Amino acid sequence: MNPGFSFGSYVSGTSCVHRLDPRTKLIAGCAFIVVLLCAKTAAALAVCAAFTALCYALAQIPPSKAARSLAPLMAIVVIVAVLNLFVTQGGQVLVDWGILRISSEAGVQTCLFMGARLTIMMLGMSLITLTTMTIDLTEAFEWVLKPFARIGVPAHELGMIMGIALRFMPQFANELAVVYHAQVSRGARLSNSPARGVRMLTSLMVPLFTSVFRHAETLSAAMDARCYHGGEGRTHLHPLRFAPRDAAAAAFMAVLAGCVAAIGYFL
Repeated sequence: MNPGFSFGSYVSGTSCVHRLDPRTKLIAGCAFIVVLLCAKTAAALAVCAAFTALCYALAQIPPSKAARSLAPLMAIVVIVAVLNLFVTQGGQVLVDWGILRISSEAGVQTCLFMGARLTIMMLGMSLITLTTMTIDLTEAFEWVLKPFARIGVPAHELGMIMGIALRFMPQFANELAVVYHAQVSRGARLSNSPARGVRMLTSLMVPLFTSVFRHAETLSAAMDARCYHGGEGRTHLHPLRFAPRDAAAAAFMAVLAGCVAAIGYFL
């Protein structure tokens, strides 16, 4: 597996975060996103950042591992931040290039705020995948959607799709690295000018997607060979059970939500 890519990968451990029920971590992750979206000030964002750093410390995940898990997603952060830099206007104008205008009060501050918010959000969600095995996360997602199965929502199928997607993300990165090095060894110039890089992109994408489709066909054949028929009547070797530590984690998340709400009210 590509050592530079760790989003979606599981890091084994025995920390208190690892031993939490996957349903607790999944629900807490959704609640963390809501709390982050409700954080409107830099102070509230700093509290969320401190909470995330504490969770990583409790999970005993080193900062280098956290940085590698976030690196493939930083392009999203940069694009969103730059869009806010040009779209949001207000205050002193710093740069004026015709239709492009950057202001200090709204543009720069919003750019930095949105970049920090998305970074913290991705770090928090990455912690879930780093401390939870894919099969457990799939079962948790299926459990969350189970009440909606009464109205026709395919809970088990959606959970299985999410689990396969998480498992294929590191595999996809590994295949990309293999194809890249194979094309470079054959004399392909992929890192010269941007225009040439775009033209040579097909030399990466065609074999990459060919390999991905081959893996998908292999997985489909394996599921057919094992007589896969969905989640009906399925049993579990290790059924999920809540423990007192899950209640402590819920209380911890409630404290975070209370702190953010108090900061928003008083500041």
